[in-house]
Amino acid sequence: MSDRKALAAGILSGSILTVLATGLFYYLRQPKETKQQQQEPDIVDGVDGLIGNTPLMKIRSLSEATGCLVLGKAEFLNPGGSSKDRVALNMIQTAEAQGTLHPHIGNTIFEGTVGSTGISIAMVARARGYNAWIVMPDDQAQEKYQLLEKLNATVEKVRPVSIIDKNQFVNLARTRAEESEGYFADQFENPANFDVHFNKTGPEIYRQTAGRIDALVLGAGTGGTLSGITCYLKEKCKNLKVFLADPQGSGLFNKVKYNVMYAPTEKEGSRRRHQVDTVVEGIGINRLTQNFDKGRRLIDDAYRVTDEEAIKMSRFLVREDGLFVGSSSSVNCVAAYRVAKRLGPGHVVVTLLNDSGQRHLTKFWSDEYLKSANIYCELLPDETLQDFIK
Repeated sequence: MSDRKALAAGILSGSILTVLATGLFYYLRQPKETKQQQQEPDIVDGVDGLIGNTPLMKIRSLSEATGCLVLGKAEFLNPGGSSKDRVALNMIQTAEAQGTLHPHIGNTIFEGTVGSTGISIAMVARARGYNAWIVMPDDQAQEKYQLLEKLNATVEKVRPVSIIDKNQFVNLARTRAEESEGYFADQFENPANFDVHFNKTGPEIYRQTAGRIDALVLGAGTGGTLSGITCYLKEKCKNLKVFLADPQGSGLFNKVKYNVMYAPTEKEGSRRRHQVDTVVEGIGINRLTQNFDKGRRLIDDAYRVTDEEAIKMSRFLVREDGLFVGSSSSVNCVAAYRVAKRLGPGHVVVTLLNDSGQRHLTKFWSDEYLKSANIYCELLPDETLQDFIK
């Protein structure tokens, strides 16, 4: 009887081993393509699918100089080259959801911008089946106009004038939209601007830092980026300090510090140009937008950054880090350095690298332009952060 049990057990064991061996044999002989087909594809849908989820990088030179971990969110890696891609996409998607925009039937999106938002709108508009009409001041870096034209946008240049003038670039964009029954994006007041940073950019920073962040340092133009990220992170990080980085000529510094919208260049006879008296493009403003006002009371302090500091910081970052950024990113980095020095070693300071220097070649990055405007300043080979940041 025991012999029969042993025989049955042997037959059963042998059968199981045969089945397993056969299965393993055929699995190993499967073509690689068949195995790969079993995996989920990792594909984004169109160029607008590339927007967001930008890396958070350690800025080595600033970190080493302060003993803090100074981090820059590389927004210049968005497909349109700036953080404004997020805003453009969300404004358009929101308008689509509301039934205001319908693709591929000739709808035109109008916007008044100093450049980056216009470039982002032009790119997303083409990707989603719309036309773009961009109104800009005529004193911006030339490559911005060229990029817009290459993206098949209509570009209307106007003389820089006060916001109270009907021909100011934002006001004129609104008028053009009304004249043609188009869609006026209105980045300065559109809540979709704030929303995308509250719902996307803020959560990305929180995840990338694992919630360990002591300070957020940002400039503001429309105010949507600063307010959206601030409102999200302040809910998550109770000890977070938020600092405004403001270029010279902007009134936001005094609005945060003293609740008065005023810049020293406002006094009669001292102003060189309308809007904001600085070589910096993309941030700084002399009026209070709804987007900025949403987060204004959560801002703990502000730093004013001079043109000289911004220019030298941009050259310093290239020299020390190989990091080629635009003017607003340079302002952010100057203020981030100041905040890191103020907080002391061991803290985590986050800022945004809004765009690269590639769209600032003929102005902020042009020695010839800076000399012609009497604002040229050279970063000496042995000059350190402490030498040029006051």
